[in-house]
Order: sequence, then structure tokens, then C-alpha cells
Amino acid sequence: MDCRSPAALLAEACAAAGRPSTGAELIRAGENTLWRLPGQVVVRIGRPGQTAVAVRELTVARWLRAHRVPAVRPLADPPEPIVVHGRPVTFWHELPPHRHATAPELAAALRRLHQLPPPEAELGTIDPFVRLAARIDGAATLDAPQRAWLHGRLAELRTAWTELDHSAQPLTVVHGDAWGGNLAVTAAAAYLLDFERTALGPPAWDLTSTAVAHDSFGSLTAPGYAAFCAAYGADVTEWSGYPVFRAIRELRLALYALQQAATTPDRHRAQAHYRLACLRGEHGPRPWRWTALD
Repeated sequence: MDCRSPAALLAEACAAAGRPSTGAELIRAGENTLWRLPGQVVVRIGRPGQTAVAVRELTVARWLRAHRVPAVRPLADPPEPIVVHGRPVTFWHELPPHRHATAPELAAALRRLHQLPPPEAELGTIDPFVRLAARIDGAATLDAPQRAWLHGRLAELRTAWTELDHSAQPLTVVHGDAWGGNLAVTAAAAYLLDFERTALGPPAWDLTSTAVAHDSFGSLTAPGYAAFCAAYGADVTEWSGYPVFRAIRELRLALYALQQAATTPDRHRAQAHYRLACLRGEHGPRPWRWTALD
């Protein structure tokens, strides 16, 4: 295991890029670590072994710029990720002050994204199950029966995904993690960001994130969801495959909470295990009123 501090990794990456790290401010430390450098530059340090993902993020950002779609913009130099102790490091122009997008703003951005011709570079197809088995195995607050149930549920949903008629929806470029926090709205424009999961896939995958906010959790009102559907031009909940997409999205969000509970149980264990209990039918029908993790 690499025990270097985030600051040490940043200093080494900046040195390799010929850029000073003095005066850097930590923005967020998590699976990916973000730093702000003087001169309105943001440094993104990815997870170990994720260099291909970082390359794809740069590819998608440049492809969007070529189509005049507002998106976070990587620096021209270095043109590729710098790999420091197995972790890819990329450098980006900082966005101006911004807020999260509203549901209609997100819908408009997704509609435009889904209409674009795919880039020539290979993006691969969406994998809605990426890292889920590892999250189950790494969830330290689970007991053996809970872990077994989750692995069984994951297997069921893999089968259900495979059996869907995906030909009913032509593949497009999908964001992969389409929620309001990944569309930064400034005074001038709405910028797409965080392309870690961007790939070719059914547009319904992007739309499901907002649908479950209304359908599963009640965090988006009925008028708010209606406005989202009107701005996009479709309601994903009317599609026969939606319940499968919804169930996968719910599982992903529950396992993310369990992952957080493994490192900060005092803050996240209660919410993580409430989400698990909901999936197991112990808190009645939807909506379940899950709360956001801090």
C-alpha cells in the first residue's frame, strides 16, 4: 500500500509537470483527490490503476470542446496524465463560481450530449456494475448474511441487465453519473464535469439518476420531475426496462454509503444500513427518504 500523503503526491506530480505546488489548497480528499493551485488550476489525483480512466476523461473533455459544449477544460500541457506511484494525475482549468444544476438544466445538457456523434476514440460501453463486488467485500460494517444477500442481489441484477432488450435504445455517449452536481452552472454557462464513467450506453441510464430522486427517494418533487421530463422530451419511467435500471442505481447508492461507513462508521453507518434495510424490504414501499452523505 502507498502511504504517501496527498500533499507529497501532489508535489511529485507538479514537479513532473514543471509546475510549482506551493500555495496549493485541498478541495476534496476521497477516491479522487482535488487540489487548487495558484493561477486557477485544479489538479485531480485519481485512484491507483485508473490511468485509462483518466485518459478517457481528457478525451471526453476535448471532444466536448470540439463540439462547443461547455465542459471542464484540461490544460494543454501536460497533454496526458502524469502517473505518480500508480495514480494518474491530470491538470484542469478552474471553473468560475458556480452552483449545482436544477433538474431542467440537467435535462437540457443531457439532451444535447445524447444527440452528439460519438468521438472516434474508443470509449467502451457503460458498466453499471463497476466496482460493486469490491464495495460489498470491503464494507466492514456488514455481517456475513448481509454480505451474502448483497452478492446475491448483485448477481440478480447482472442477469436482469443482460436480459434487457438493449436494441430498443440506440447507444449514445452517456455521462454515466448524471446528477446536478456534475453540471456546474455559472453566470455564463452550464459546464459538464466528472467524466470518470462516461461511455457508450443507453440514454436511459443517465435519465434514471433523476428519476430515482423522485421515484425512490422523494428528494425531487413531482413538478420538478415533470419539468425534467419536459426539458429532455421523454420520461424514462415509462420504459419497461426502467425498474431494472432503478434497482441498479439504488444498489449503487447503497453500496457507496456502505463504502463510506467502512472508513467513518460514526458518520455514515446508520444511513448506510438504513439504505440496505430499504433494499431488503424492511421499510415499506418507495419513496424511502434517503439522506445525502456529508
